[in-house]
Amino acid sequence: MKKNYKTAIGMMSGTSMDGIDACLLKIFDDFKFEILTNHTLNYPQEIREKLLNLANNKGSTHDICYMDFVVGRLFAKCANELIKKSGLKTKDVDYIATHGQTVFHTPKPETISEISTGATLQIGNISVIAENTGVTTVGNFRTRDIAAGGQGAPLVPFADEIMFGRKIPRCIQNIGGIANVTVLSPECETFAFDTGPGNMLIDYCMKKYFDLPYDKGGRIACSGIIDEDWLQILLDEPYYLHIPPKTTGRELFNDLYAEKILQNAPLDRKDIIATVTALSARTIFEAYKNFVFPKTQIQEIVLGGGGAYNRFLTGLLKKYFGNIPVKTHVDFNINDKLKEAIAFALLGYCTFERIPNNVPSCTGAKKKVIMGEIAY
Repeated sequence: MKKNYKTAIGMMSGTSMDGIDACLLKIFDDFKFEILTNHTLNYPQEIREKLLNLANNKGSTHDICYMDFVVGRLFAKCANELIKKSGLKTKDVDYIATHGQTVFHTPKPETISEISTGATLQIGNISVIAENTGVTTVGNFRTRDIAAGGQGAPLVPFADEIMFGRKIPRCIQNIGGIANVTVLSPECETFAFDTGPGNMLIDYCMKKYFDLPYDKGGRIACSGIIDEDWLQILLDEPYYLHIPPKTTGRELFNDLYAEKILQNAPLDRKDIIATVTALSARTIFEAYKNFVFPKTQIQEIVLGGGGAYNRFLTGLLKKYFGNIPVKTHVDFNINDKLKEAIAFALLGYCTFERIPNNVPSCTGAKKKVIMGEIAY
């Protein structure tokens, strides 16, 4: 009797570039899923520094070439440790689906010798993963959507629709390195976009002024004061008023950008952290006011990502949104740390079943396409 599910590993590493999250799950024919176990592999410090350099346009073709294979080895290591942890055998796993590690994402078309195109690059070579795990691997999801005229992102809204449905108007707000929102509502077609920096600028300033990787719990921000004058200057960034679909990342909000805005920063370093944290909250709120509320009156916001654990940031969001309840993925029995890994396992399932898996209303693609390339 043919089984009605696939055993899959979904793998994700985001713009914070701190490591790889992996999830082993069963995915059934009706897209319901059952989580079996999960695993995280933190990047060694040397690897993370090299990745950050690449993402800040400081690498060479030599660096990109080698890091593609190095990161592939690390993804394979994470998958192998996950399989061992689960008690399953390699032969029990049908496929691995990996987002890879984005080192550059520039969906806005540029013209070279009369050829106009957007572009994106995720490293973590899928052939390396397949060879070092013995498991068929699917990856490079973003490229097909860009080839179809889309932004190549966001891709998680496909899974948001499966997990949350559209009966209740709600926003699924992720706050990772970049903050992005998926709008689910019976009143409009699903749409999604990047609102702006989430933790990216906060993390940069924490490293620069406190030699810490991030502001745990928003503790430093809570001890500072928001500099309203500087905040207004920061809000003048043109990206915030671009009409969706739109995506962004380190190609804009990188180290050079951070150093530029810090030229007008307040003297107190705690106030700097409070203000860049307020920037993340304000840009989320302004994005809703400009692009979400005109289409649907949402009933709740569901937070995910590392920023959901920053008390100063979440406190500001609750203040800005007033009577709209601000919840977390825990309220829906969803582990938000695993959500994006689960999403890519679902996207990979579609690749194998030849089911279109982009959402053109979110990415801006001209049509639905089947994303993903396979290394058997």
